[in-house]
Amino acid sequence: MTHEPIVPPLAAKGHLALTQAELVDWGHRFGRVASPPLVVAISGELGAGKTTLVQAICHGLGVTDDVTSPTFALIHRYAAPRSAVYHLDLYRLKSPGELRNIGWDDLLAEDAIVLIEWPGRAGDQLPHDHVPISLQHLPGDESRRVLYAGGHVL
Repeated sequence: MTHEPIVPPLAAKGHLALTQAELVDWGHRFGRVASPPLVVAISGELGAGKTTLVQAICHGLGVTDDVTSPTFALIHRYAAPRSAVYHLDLYRLKSPGELRNIGWDDLLAEDAIVLIEWPGRAGDQLPHDHVPISLQHLPGDESRRVLYAGGHVL
């Protein structure tokens, strides 16, 4: 069972709560320093900014193609100077067993950057060394998102 992280009382006054421009800037910076192999699991409710963050990370990685949501295709592959970048949207999966159908093990074995939206659908199939990122709306301020990156996300 997964739970959304609790929003700290002072999040709105610190650097956890980001505007869309700040979220994009954070993603660019993350992408510039990310190196393969790396699996990033981005969770959050609908509209929290997961795809916006993936687009920013891809831009920071040097992807020049348009980065779009793979909601129906499940996987998009992009070329970047340091490695391939895979963008997965697992929202439509009914069970972790369906990961076999998309070549999950092969993706994780590549020397690539793998960005996963809706990682909870992978169940216990996520690698233990993945980087968790959680996005959620800031209560009372829909223009900002609370971002948790790394560490332990409940």
